[in-house]
Amino acid sequence: MNRYEVCFKLQVAKEACNTSTSVKAVARRHGLEFSTVRRWVATYRLHGRQGFEHHPRSYDLPFKLAVLEKMSQDGMSAREATTFFQIGSAGAVGEWRRLYAEGGCPSVGTATITASKADEKDPLVQARRGHEPR
Repeated sequence: MNRYEVCFKLQVAKEACNTSTSVKAVARRHGLEFSTVRRWVATYRLHGRQGFEHHPRSYDLPFKLAVLEKMSQDGMSAREATTFFQIGSAGAVGEWRRLYAEGGCPSVGTATITASKADEKDPLVQARRGHEPR
């Protein structure tokens, strides 16, 4: 996964927002995936420059439940929720939703899921992968 500087993300998002050029054309011009530019544009429109600043990568149970509740109430997709709440990965949100559906509130709280990657020492993550915790 590529990491891009904040100033580059901001430049691309502004270009897509402030010109008549389509998001797809802006993505092509910069050699980026359409979905990446679409996410940057949504982040910029919702949060401005602050949306591209570094955010915590670990989330507590009340935060996860607030995300799931907002998704349910507003019909948000995982991608929309990651932009709205500034979470690094839609996959993490999808996992929270799956865990909640399978076991309710306690299941979501036991998973130490971060936006960048799952904690390698988490027994739930290891069990899902078929490994014993270290």
